[in-house]
Amino acid sequence: MDLVVNIPTIPKPGETLLGGVFNTYAGGKGANQAVAAARMGAKVSMIGVVGKDSFGTELLECMDAENIDRRFVRIDPDLSTGVALIQVNGSGDNSIAVAQGANFCLTNEDIEIAFDAIGSFDALIMPLETPVEQVYQSAKLASEMGAKVFLNPAPAQFLDKNLLQFVDVLLPNEYEVGILTTDNANPKEADLSSSAKEILSLGVANLLVTLGNQGSTLFNEHWPNGKNIPAFDVQASDTTAAGDCFVGTFAVGMQEGKSMIEAAEFASAAAAISVTRAGAQTSLPYRNEVETFLSERSQQK
Repeated sequence: MDLVVNIPTIPKPGETLLGGVFNTYAGGKGANQAVAAARMGAKVSMIGVVGKDSFGTELLECMDAENIDRRFVRIDPDLSTGVALIQVNGSGDNSIAVAQGANFCLTNEDIEIAFDAIGSFDALIMPLETPVEQVYQSAKLASEMGAKVFLNPAPAQFLDKNLLQFVDVLLPNEYEVGILTTDNANPKEADLSSSAKEILSLGVANLLVTLGNQGSTLFNEHWPNGKNIPAFDVQASDTTAAGDCFVGTFAVGMQEGKSMIEAAEFASAAAAISVTRAGAQTSLPYRNEVETFLSERSQQK
């Protein structure tokens, strides 16, 4: 659950600021990506864990409202549901702290039971808000089953090639690229192009880096030096879940047979709509909105 304070500027360490507006929104990176995909028309199953508390109940109800299969979202009676504390400034930029709670008690058994019951599927989408061991297990099983694996490496952490070899598309933001390659405290010092080459050398087939209002850049064997996909120009009010919106929408576009560039443009349109709205799942657009947006922008050219 996202607990959000809107405030003119994000406080510095030791600073207290008054005047913020507070709201709660259904969130969680995995759930956001699931909702984004479902609103694009995909049939989605969610695997995860929530606590036996009011936040957990509300999040499960949100899954039901989106027609997402949540049979494999386990309720842990002893842990709290994951919570994100989010500060959003006047420009729509945010700062997020996560208390993972029940997210981190996901087990290999949970995953194996879910995969067996779901059967064949086209794509697996994952962030890193569950243990890396379970992310690895899921990626390996999905890859062996012939599904495409989309990994959003957030919250950022260093990953080794044993996991990355199973990833079809890795979707970090510019900050996360530095963490993936340098494993140090100064990720912004990493050069994007050299970092991309290092990541591809670890076995990732496609690297798609999101760059906020600068769009996204695709790196693979066809675009070793990067192919930029521009963002759409909108007035942002809240960037929370914009990356999740991009990831979920991009995966759907790919599975529908769009090229990677076309899927990224499709995802950019969805993300552009999302940043004009408040909250996480509340900001995610429906497919008809994205198609209308793209049609209108095409006519403006």
